[in-house]
Amino acid sequence: MSLSAADTVTLLENPIDVLEAIATHQNWPFDRSAEDELSLAVTGSWCDYDLSFTWRDDLNGLHLACAFDLKINAGKMSDVYGLLAKINEQLWLGHFDIWKDEGVVLFRHGLLLGAGEATADQCEMLLSLAVEACERYYPAFQFVLWAGQSAEDAMAACMFETQGSA
Repeated sequence: MSLSAADTVTLLENPIDVLEAIATHQNWPFDRSAEDELSLAVTGSWCDYDLSFTWRDDLNGLHLACAFDLKINAGKMSDVYGLLAKINEQLWLGHFDIWKDEGVVLFRHGLLLGAGEATADQCEMLLSLAVEACERYYPAFQFVLWAGQSAEDAMAACMFETQGSA
């Protein structure tokens, strides 16, 4: 008896096709550079987000990297790492990371599908998860990088919840 399910799993529909359909429907600019890769741009309230999706057929896994235009100079790198640690403590899914060579902050998440296929709802939730996390924490990065605030003060400012209505 084989312990590997790989013998019985058939090739799944490529979720990149699903994401391409979502991007087309939303009129988001996208580029399908390969069968298993898709890049698209989404406009947020703070900036534009560049989302890159990669499908790994061997893992039945979808990887998302969402970068935004926020360059980190070398003098602020340790402050931003401190902020990343505080932000990542708050996240239930995904995490923020830095591409150190480029000095770019990005949000990353992976979706392992096992023997199932990615639904449009799952793909939309993955997109929403990334954009919502970036929108929520973008001001914290700005506070640290441009206003010279501490990671603690930046987190307090972005975790502020408005209650009631005016």
